[in-house]
Amino acid sequence: MSSDAREKPGDNIAWFVDRPTDEYLTPTVLDLFETYSNIPREKIADHIVNVRNESWKVYPYPCIGRFRFLDLGLVNFEEYGEVLDRLRGGQRLLDLGCCFGQEIRKLVADGAPADNLYGCDLKKEFTELGYKLFEDRDRLSARFLAADIFEEDSELSTLKGTLDIVYTGSFFHLFNYSQQYAASLAVAKLLSPKKGSMLLGRQVGAVTAEEAPHQFEPSKDRFHQSPESFKKMWADLGKELGVAFSVQASISELQEDVQKFNDPGMGWVKFVVRREE
Repeated sequence: MSSDAREKPGDNIAWFVDRPTDEYLTPTVLDLFETYSNIPREKIADHIVNVRNESWKVYPYPCIGRFRFLDLGLVNFEEYGEVLDRLRGGQRLLDLGCCFGQEIRKLVADGAPADNLYGCDLKKEFTELGYKLFEDRDRLSARFLAADIFEEDSELSTLKGTLDIVYTGSFFHLFNYSQQYAASLAVAKLLSPKKGSMLLGRQVGAVTAEEAPHQFEPSKDRFHQSPESFKKMWADLGKELGVAFSVQASISELQEDVQKFNDPGMGWVKFVVRREE
């Protein structure tokens, strides 16, 4: 996209909308901004729009254009209570591909110690915009990294083998199969080498696994995992690492505003991976 197109937010971009709908300005989201960020409810929508428009200039992801960063994913996992308990007990979590760090703010609001939380995104600008979005620069002690999962000597390497939980929401589906395998291998190495270390998250996938053109970078491919292909990939990873993993994976329908940008048969692949030994 040219710089001229970015100067006018959303000009001729299909996945850009002017304001978030009630689907994303849910009571949970409004409560987070009102009680955690201390923003008056009547000012929340305008505040979110202003930060979103600024972030669009950094990179025009569909999740930014359609305010899908407000769709908090981790809280909807059955394991959310377990995650909170483990964090309160001193364990550590990384949100990989954290964008503004919205999942981290939700965890802190629900009682997780911020010192036990890490966020990582490719672009440092999103970390800075996250502080602006949630107005918490001077009080949030969670650590944010700017790193590329494919670079062995990035800041992420300092966390190797130390994390108890990794969350990845809308991350793996950005890549083709070989890249997803490499990224998953890197994540497995970030996890603490003990039973119970856990990866959980979601990605856009399909009932039948397939390679497809990238949604917003047509020159690249991405891989749509099915629950079965995701399980097989982690079985292969386990063999390579000499580690046993248990894997739960399922597929559900995409939200209506996401579905129209994807092919029939696609959905959210939700997964939980645990180290067994």
